[in-house]
Amino acid sequence: QVQLVESGGGLVQPGGSLRLSCAASRSIFNIYIMAWYRQAPGKQREWVASIERGGGTVYADSVKGRFTISRDNAKNTVYLQMNSLKPEDTGVYYCNQVPNDSWGQGTQVTVSS
Repeated sequence: QVQLVESGGGLVQPGGSLRLSCAASRSIFNIYIMAWYRQAPGKQREWVASIERGGGTVYADSVKGRFTISRDNAKNTVYLQMNSLKPEDTGVYYCNQVPNDSWGQGTQVTVSS
């Protein structure tokens, strides 16, 4: 079982940027797919983006063109670069492998003026 620790969240104005990090407790080299999810207040957790071991990426329509997922297998870390942030991007962001394992504590992202 891999432990995941998300970081990098914060308060940002609409149109701003944040870079989230997800540090794994062991190598992620053999984890085929890593993904980011988010949960807005009062809503269910939703998938945001995925990245394959070889670098292939897929995004939810709501973030396509604004968010970029990447992974550094040597550092056991997955990133989410978020640009042009909108208030509807507010929520707790989590990373996980696919199929999902245990969840970390997440990192809060708040987009507000």
